[in-house]
Amino acid sequence: MRSRLPADVLFDDATPPPALPACDHYAGTEKLMRKSLALQDALGPVFDLTLDCEDGAAVGDEAGHARLVGALLAESRSGRVGVRIHDVGHPHWRDDLRLILAAGRAPAYVMLPKPRGADEVRQAALALHEISGAAGLPTPPLHALIETHGALREVDAIAALPAVESLSFGLMDFVSAHHGAIPAEAMASPLQFEHPLVVRAKVAIAAACHAHGKVPSHNVCTEVRDLSVVAADARRARATLGFTRMWSIHPAQIEAIVAAFAPSEAEIDVAADIMTAALKADFAPIRHGDRLHDRASFRYYWTVLRRARQSGMTVPAHAEALFARAPAHAAHAAHAAHAARAGDAT
Repeated sequence: MRSRLPADVLFDDATPPPALPACDHYAGTEKLMRKSLALQDALGPVFDLTLDCEDGAAVGDEAGHARLVGALLAESRSGRVGVRIHDVGHPHWRDDLRLILAAGRAPAYVMLPKPRGADEVRQAALALHEISGAAGLPTPPLHALIETHGALREVDAIAALPAVESLSFGLMDFVSAHHGAIPAEAMASPLQFEHPLVVRAKVAIAAACHAHGKVPSHNVCTEVRDLSVVAADARRARATLGFTRMWSIHPAQIEAIVAAFAPSEAEIDVAADIMTAALKADFAPIRHGDRLHDRASFRYYWTVLRRARQSGMTVPAHAEALFARAPAHAAHAAHAAHAARAGDAT
């Protein structure tokens, strides 16, 4: 009898998060969007690209910009291009969706900024489902940007929505929402990792995501010259706060973020050996070196191998059999089932 794969047996009592790239890069002007699309074509799907209709775009020609975003999305060769629309309090947010989807291609995801609570996320999910259906397109997953007091208060309810795939932290808007009670220095390191109110928000977002099988995405780093600062922020977000993804706002940041979230070669080798032995044992407990492993630790090491593949790293040849049906798992399966679930968002 053929052994079952990790995706078949390791997550029967929990929901695994979708397999998203570790870096989400934002671009809002035509020049930067085209350059970013070209870079994605060159590097492959090791990072997501979000075409921005909100803060990264100019004000005043919302319809024209949404049409441009739709056209660029339709022209892109990657399957990992998303869009950020305006918030539901903005008069153009529904038109953003209509004009983008009218170009004939569904984005990989839609980022919703500034929701004030779970109801606004449900409202956006329903509109996205209806407008996608009217355009004859599948409903893309929804990503939400947690940056208001209301969204943070209801972050667990937002993460639980079936239409939601990922939550991001909007550090700058969050700090600004405190009207000077949090100092401006908390918009950057080291204070963003030390101020109690900011750390509380980040921990709440990451915990809600992991509880519901969603992807927590860390806020931007505004440093664009000293990439060691970007890398240090990414490593700290991953290692101490549980984030598995991070925003980029400059092409130079992408490589530093991807590398920081990727496992080391030593970690990959250990994970490959353990998971290969687990597969041979049909996921019964095994011994590796002087340690025993069972399905609890198999989940961790399977995640290491998935992170490696998402980062464009090479997985040892003897572990490739573990991924025989990986494309049908996680993000791809969630995307295929999303239209059927979207009605549950309300």
